[in-house]
Amino acid sequence: MNNRFREDIEDEDSLPDEIEIKVKKKTPEPDNLVIKKLFTEGVISKEAATEMLPFLIFLAVLCMLYIANSHMAVKNIRNIDKLSKEVKELSWEYKSLKADLMFKSKLTEVAKKVDTLGIKELTEPPRKIIVSSNEH
Repeated sequence: MNNRFREDIEDEDSLPDEIEIKVKKKTPEPDNLVIKKLFTEGVISKEAATEMLPFLIFLAVLCMLYIANSHMAVKNIRNIDKLSKEVKELSWEYKSLKADLMFKSKLTEVAKKVDTLGIKELTEPPRKIIVSSNEH
């Protein structure tokens, strides 16, 4: 096997020069050209970078505005949640106070409270007082 490999190498060396020239003069594909240019010349030239600077600044400002907007939205959502909880608590407090007031304004409850002041509940129906206008 060793001899055979050496024979193949010797055969390659004995190839005519024309074939080698044809292989060397083969035109590169467009994709390879772009990649080669990218690594040899750099990604962006200085002139192109200075031309693109206003656009890049615009993109940076746009990104900052987007981030600020999202932060404000989250802050507003938290504030809305906090206020809705507070509204629920105040609603429950209002309902409990209203129920308490309705209970305390019953006739029997009012009578119990004013009994300590010496005021008593009427046992007979009210009478109409008529004043004569002849005494003038």
